[in-house]
Amino acid sequence: MEVNQYLEMFIEESKDHLQACSEHLLELEKNPDDLAIVGEIFRSAHTLKGMSATMGFEDLADLTHKMENVLDAIRNEKIHVTPEILDVVFESVDHLEEMVMDIANGGDGKRDVSSTVAQLKRIELGEEAIPEVVGTTETPTTAVASTLEYDGFEQTVISQSAEQGFNAFEISVKLREDCLLKAARVFMVFEILEKDGEVIKSSPSVEKLEDEQFDQQFYVAFVTKESAEDMQKKIMKVSEVEEVIVAAIESKQHSENEQAIQEVAATATVEAEAKPATVPEKNTATPKPATAAAPAKADKSHAPVGNKTIRVNIERLDILMNLFEELVIDRGRLQSIATEVNHGELNETVERMSRVMGDLQTIILTMRMVPVETVFNRFPKMIRQLSRDLNKKINLEIIGAETELDRTVIDEIGDPLVHLIRNSVDHGIENPTARLAKGKPEEGTVVLRAYHSGNYVFIEIEDDGAGINREKVLAKAISKGIVTQEQSYSMSDKQINELILASGFSTADVISDVSGRGVGLDVVKTTIESLGGNISIESTQDVGSVFSIQLPLTLSIISVMLVEIEKEIYAIPLSSIIETSIIRSSEIMNAHNQKVIDFRGKVVPLVFLEEIFEVPRKEPQGDEFHSVVIVRKGEKLAGLVVDSFIGQQEIVLKSLGNYLTNIFAISGATILGNGKVALIVDCNALIK
Repeated sequence: MEVNQYLEMFIEESKDHLQACSEHLLELEKNPDDLAIVGEIFRSAHTLKGMSATMGFEDLADLTHKMENVLDAIRNEKIHVTPEILDVVFESVDHLEEMVMDIANGGDGKRDVSSTVAQLKRIELGEEAIPEVVGTTETPTTAVASTLEYDGFEQTVISQSAEQGFNAFEISVKLREDCLLKAARVFMVFEILEKDGEVIKSSPSVEKLEDEQFDQQFYVAFVTKESAEDMQKKIMKVSEVEEVIVAAIESKQHSENEQAIQEVAATATVEAEAKPATVPEKNTATPKPATAAAPAKADKSHAPVGNKTIRVNIERLDILMNLFEELVIDRGRLQSIATEVNHGELNETVERMSRVMGDLQTIILTMRMVPVETVFNRFPKMIRQLSRDLNKKINLEIIGAETELDRTVIDEIGDPLVHLIRNSVDHGIENPTARLAKGKPEEGTVVLRAYHSGNYVFIEIEDDGAGINREKVLAKAISKGIVTQEQSYSMSDKQINELILASGFSTADVISDVSGRGVGLDVVKTTIESLGGNISIESTQDVGSVFSIQLPLTLSIISVMLVEIEKEIYAIPLSSIIETSIIRSSEIMNAHNQKVIDFRGKVVPLVFLEEIFEVPRKEPQGDEFHSVVIVRKGEKLAGLVVDSFIGQQEIVLKSLGNYLTNIFAISGATILGNGKVALIVDCNALIK
């Protein structure tokens, strides 16, 4: 079967199932006795195992199978859920996620998971989970037993061989580190084995062994009349073989057969109990839905399957968006022509076309929208791990995960949010002892909230921790030269809070793996501003902090105010504009070598765009009045002085290409209806 055509679907489905596993594991940790949750995790793992095996990713399928065995033992109440067991299962899911990401990046999905596999096997056998496999004399035997799993046919062969007087062994063969011809040594080992018995199974598979797709060790299930000692001596005769361990598998086979019998008996019991419930409905018109109700309810994680949805490649959506952008440009051109010609039918057709394109634009933008849930989903597991690493008790609340953002924004926002949440957990939330001393509950709370407001999405990270220490931040900022002592006297609390966004700023007393390495939050600020958004901070000492991120809904099609400077047209994003104004020359004042105006009681600096962009003048202007666009960046304001306002328009944002990079105060360009190019002003760069 040609599997490459299904690879993309496999990766997407695998991510969905692993995310479902993570979410249900977090639920299980809160409700360890709820076996219905275990059933949900088992189903996701079982599906993932089947898909991985079909696609040929044996390592992925094998680890999932080991995890599945543990989950099966839990749901059959042979094992009771403990935090230690959940740690191992979480670790398994982490490994699986890394394997899937490796496959998505073009790798083979291989990863050394022997330690995790050994722990899963110990749990399955009812032993205590330990962080690492202890190196005792029994370790090799355990490793051998945990490597090979048998299907029904292989179990039958082993069982019948034992009845006929054969010995069934699992053999671990380890080659020397400096072995150059691994495939040749494997061939020699198999030649010895095939003379004395029959090979039932190998791990890795024979094909992988022939292609040398293994490290130094491989495992074989073998049936023979020879003794374990003789087989061990014969294989050790092969050159460059460092270690051979031969272990009998009768006891394992007996336990597996016994488990299989118990499972069959349990299934029969369940069916027997279910029959009386279905008998009264024997003559009713709808017996099947009644019996199917419970599974349907339990399998709620797969509800979207019933919807009429399809997966669409992201590249196709990008192509569709680009084609629509061209239509938007042509629409503007048609509107210009219709205005010039002033023909009734043409005007009517263009107007109707504009309405249809407006609806089409809404649909295309909606198609590109992705719930922030896709980013938020990673945080519950991260918080769980951080709380353990830092010995803190933390509860994460997620509100508004269904809020949607453009895919291009979603792709970029993940890392800044990780940084902010780590910062809240490490610097914000106190340890349980300190919280109790302050009269707070032992468990700290971090709230991750998303909501729409106008053409923006707001994402807030709120914690009930220690807040920002005003004096400590100011002292650090002064020592770093970020502000002067004189400036600090007139700074508001909000301005002081936002000092922690300065480059290289950190108040961490102890450097940890979580945060406090001097990177600071300036990276977060830079990323968010590059997306056309901004970040603000509110904090009260010993009460908590709120980091608020404002992001545009989409980055592809934006509304702008077109302005003119000496026949050159510039576009100013409406998201930055507060209002437009006409001012007299006499209203312009000078303060600290800067021209300013009094705007509603605030001193607002003026920025003359003709000077910034060096627009050549045919003759100097001596107008009494100036057109000013008041723009905002956070709490700061500025007045952009232009020649005239043209009007509001929706435009397509185009990059300047690879050759025109880092152009000051220009974020891109657009093609207008008359075919001319207008540059888009980056207001954030102009406001200091």
